[in-house]
Amino acid sequence: MITETGKVVALVGDRVWVQTIRTSACQSCSARSGCGQRALAAVSGGRANQVLVDNSVGARVGDEVVIGLDEQSLLNASLIIYGLPLVLMVLASVMAHTWAAGSDLGAIAGAVAGLGVGFWLVQRWQAGAGDRYQPRLLRIKTIPSSTCP
Repeated sequence: MITETGKVVALVGDRVWVQTIRTSACQSCSARSGCGQRALAAVSGGRANQVLVDNSVGARVGDEVVIGLDEQSLLNASLIIYGLPLVLMVLASVMAHTWAAGSDLGAIAGAVAGLGVGFWLVQRWQAGAGDRYQPRLLRIKTIPSSTCP
């Protein structure tokens, strides 16, 4: 489980907005020297992110909480979101190149069409994926830390 500490900033029905700061996860990560997320956090000054999650633990505004995302879910979603459009782009490019008698313009058109279909399929998959790939509120921290604003 990938976890992050944050602070509840708003209640919306049975859900809460949790504010996190990106750089807190970077300090304990073994890949921090080569990670793009750390570079983005450095550019943005470690600004806060807000995530809407189900309030499964009865958190209130001001509570410091721990949210988490299952690692396998993150890996599966990443493979689908990035891999499917790329695979379809390559396959459509090769097929269009073959059908267009070796034309580069046909290969380019096929690549663009395959990429578009891949993005469309990912969008439909996301709409039907439900809450499986959403972060979850794990617990309320009983000992507050000094790193969260």
